[in-house]
Amino acid sequence: MKEQIIVAIGREFGSGGHYIAEKVAKDLGLGFYDRNMLDEIAREKGMKTEHLEKYDEKPRNRMLSRTVKGHTNSMEQILADMQFDYIRKKADTGESFVIVGRCADMALKDREGLLSIFVLGDYDKKMERVIEKYQLTEAEAAAKIARHDRKRKQYHNRHSDTRWGHSESYDLCVNSSKLGLDKTAKVLEDYIKEWWEK
Repeated sequence: MKEQIIVAIGREFGSGGHYIAEKVAKDLGLGFYDRNMLDEIAREKGMKTEHLEKYDEKPRNRMLSRTVKGHTNSMEQILADMQFDYIRKKADTGESFVIVGRCADMALKDREGLLSIFVLGDYDKKMERVIEKYQLTEAEAAAKIARHDRKRKQYHNRHSDTRWGHSESYDLCVNSSKLGLDKTAKVLEDYIKEWWEK
């Protein structure tokens, strides 16, 4: 049995990946990290969480940022580095946890107890979920899905040597539309438990 497991979950927007990750963490009694890490980082750095949220999981703005001798003025890059440090420190404590996004699979790629999962979904199901959750029109939902996935892809591909959403980049990929969110979470829990005990 592994002493520590870290489940890094990437997701398409609207796939329910965040819900699945949170349920898996709760059902398995693991820590759970997503945007909530910004609160701790903000406290440590004496900043406001709202300020950091503007740059969370966003690609660097090339027009407004520059890097000189390894130093950058890009808040997107600075926050990404802060998050990578935070994720590695959490892993160093020996805690087992589930983490959503933030290129955690890259930040922890050399950890023995890392399992990387990608949650995708059928387009029509993602549209239904986004329309209902955010009370949007079809056109607005389609634009929101495209915008979020584009930013996630740019962010991931900038900070990782793997490609966002490509099966070879993950230990496991799952389509949440086939079984629904709760049953997909259950399948992942069984998989994680089997892997944990191996």
